[in-house]
Amino acid sequence: MTSNPTADLSSAGVSIWLDDLSRERINSGAFKRLIEELNVVGVTTNPSIFAAALKQGESYASQVGALAQAGATLDQAVFDITTHDVAQACDIFAEAAKRTGGFDGRVSIEVDPRLARDTKGTIEEAKRLHAKVQRTNVLIKIPATVEGLEAISETIAAGISVNVTLIFSLERYREVINAYLVGLEKAKENGHDLSKIHSVASFFVSRVDAEIDGRLDALGTPEAKALKGKAGLANARLAYQVYEEQFATERWQVLAGAGANPQRPLWASTGVKDPSLPDTLYVTGLVAQGVVNTMPEKTLEATADHGVIEGDTVTGTYEESNTILNDLDGLGISYKEVVEQLETEGLDKFVTSWSELLETVQTALDTEGR
Repeated sequence: MTSNPTADLSSAGVSIWLDDLSRERINSGAFKRLIEELNVVGVTTNPSIFAAALKQGESYASQVGALAQAGATLDQAVFDITTHDVAQACDIFAEAAKRTGGFDGRVSIEVDPRLARDTKGTIEEAKRLHAKVQRTNVLIKIPATVEGLEAISETIAAGISVNVTLIFSLERYREVINAYLVGLEKAKENGHDLSKIHSVASFFVSRVDAEIDGRLDALGTPEAKALKGKAGLANARLAYQVYEEQFATERWQVLAGAGANPQRPLWASTGVKDPSLPDTLYVTGLVAQGVVNTMPEKTLEATADHGVIEGDTVTGTYEESNTILNDLDGLGISYKEVVEQLETEGLDKFVTSWSELLETVQTALDTEGR
């Protein structure tokens, strides 16, 4: 290993994406340092990120003013503002996209989270976002709800690259992979070039520990305390096992032969929420070939400062990881109940953030429109 942990991470097969986007970051040239010094090769966004950016950013004033003068509706204003930022970020990362054949250099934008239970609405919104951004390196984020599965397939079938978000359970992850393969099969029938279609599956990590560790604290036994801080890594590592299995099938080989790209696992929610745990835990503990780790800037800086990258920390851990989940079940902590709760809470948080975003933009429109 070298004295550059983010370079070591990249060499180990992990693509580093930043989990943040704002117009200030774009206009200031801040991405240049992240790309050149910290090996960042992509960006993800979500409703919470955009809500925070709009609240704190003065650089949106001129566009908001123009939208207000043009009589734009609230939804149209939010659509125009967010797609503008994403298109600009896509241009910044275009070189990385070209260099990696489209695997990296990606910028994600999420469909309106209020559509998460609306299959048809999600498909329409995904196509609308893709058409507006007009960049080949954009990823449209679709939540991995039951209703989202068909939307994933149909969006991929239209030749649009997708970031599937809010995955918590291994069962749902298998369904997401199937939805991707169905989409590729339809895309092939539709005459699309499969080599141009990319996808990542965003598997959430720290929220699993936050929920399960709270339940372990409530139990308070030595057995419970011994399992704290272990479920998130175990769950994600078993997801990588699923990825290895599903992209080694005959069905996949047929698609790969037609030029299809594997849907890479993406580790999301990698900022450590428990201060008693190492702040780089969900980076150093999830090193494997062909994955993406999307980090908040604080986690990225911590990794660059003192992360210790020791090669693959995922393959070879499956038996231990299964034991951890089985031990949790033995303590009465239901895996199914936890992941279902986390999906519901995740969607609720995004809808709340979207409402905050709408409120912020409405206030700005009212102010600029006077």
